[in-house]
Amino acid sequence: MFTGIVEEIGIVRGFTKKSHGADIVVKCQKVLKDTVIGDSISINGCCQTVVALDDCTFTANVSDETMKISTLGNFQSGDLVNLERALTPISRMGGHIVQGHVDCTGKFLRFEKLSDFYNLTFEIPHAESKYVVYKGSIAINGVSLTVAEINGNIFKTAIIPHTYETTTLHTLKSGDNVNIETDILGKYIEKFLSVNNNGNRLNEDFLKENGFL
Repeated sequence: MFTGIVEEIGIVRGFTKKSHGADIVVKCQKVLKDTVIGDSISINGCCQTVVALDDCTFTANVSDETMKISTLGNFQSGDLVNLERALTPISRMGGHIVQGHVDCTGKFLRFEKLSDFYNLTFEIPHAESKYVVYKGSIAINGVSLTVAEINGNIFKTAIIPHTYETTTLHTLKSGDNVNIETDILGKYIEKFLSVNNNGNRLNEDFLKENGFL
């Protein structure tokens, strides 16, 4: 589990595709502190398990599924990535609940610099747009952001200079693909509203029958 508050920007130092999946080597510093083999680190919003590490790098095995549904399969040596260690019980919840389980890839459309913050506009697949809520949370490449405006499957996020400058968001170019994880709370609500534990739909008739209305 993560918060979407990026700890540092790492550099991809190796990406080796295998018959199934790939190995990725990331150069970094801060996230290596207290990290041991088996720990989880978010790479651009994808939860990855550390399988090897040294004083300046860690290695993770990327599964076929992760490569298929995220941008990790397109990594090249020298790429910059957002990194965050897994949440600990004593950490401050500065962002929102980010699982590191990417839902889809979206597209960065445009950038707008205002006087004291930045607007970034993204396009999300229509099937996932129902989970994007005005003033709700969304993770873009592992960065916890707030939705400022929605128009169909196009949404805008307003971010402060600190977030823009200390993550890879400032490197995005129009047309770049990004990893998107929508808010897990919306998915649970959808599930609960569709079918309850007895196989009945949670609708107005069900609430009346059970004394809630």
